Amino acid sequence: MSYCDYVKTLPKDNVHRVYHDFHYGFPIDNDDELFGRFVLEINQAGLSWDTILKKQEHFRNAYSHFNIRKVAGYKEKDIDRLLGDAGIIRNKLKIHAAIYNAQQILLLQKEFGSFKQWLDFHAGFTKEEWVRLFKTTFHFTGGEIVGEFLMSTGYLGGAHVPDCSVYKKLSKMKKG
Repeated sequence: MSYCDYVKTLPKDNVHRVYHDFHYGFPIDNDDELFGRFVLEINQAGLSWDTILKKQEHFRNAYSHFNIRKVAGYKEKDIDRLLGDAGIIRNKLKIHAAIYNAQQILLLQKEFGSFKQWLDFHAGFTKEEWVRLFKTTFHFTGGEIVGEFLMSTGYLGGAHVPDCSVYKKLSKMKKG
């Protein structure tokens, strides 16, 4: 059963249904929101997406509303705060990756104008090319994390099956 078929069986206010219907595969124009999705995808590694969706507001609050500049400047006291926050995933490697990746995004913003413009510049890459690029640019990235991040933000196809109403909605958005 596809994710699209699965969420049809859920109540409209279920976290998976809301994510599927309004976020998954939709383009994101705001760099902080792109970074936020990246942080969530990294934190999902080894865990269920259900866990992450239920904690997403905790992540937003814990990581300064995904403000890239603020996260890039996190110090040891911030890391300690995050490690003590039961509302998020308390994994030191993932926390350090979020900080490092925010610092990398600041560099990309200087060079390309924005994180989104950097992603747009590489649009059309295959998944394998994206994975190589992410592995040389960021920490805690592998095929699954990169693939899901790019599908969830519309850079790679596959987020929805063709008979899904959201697939049709996204197709119209791309044409318009």
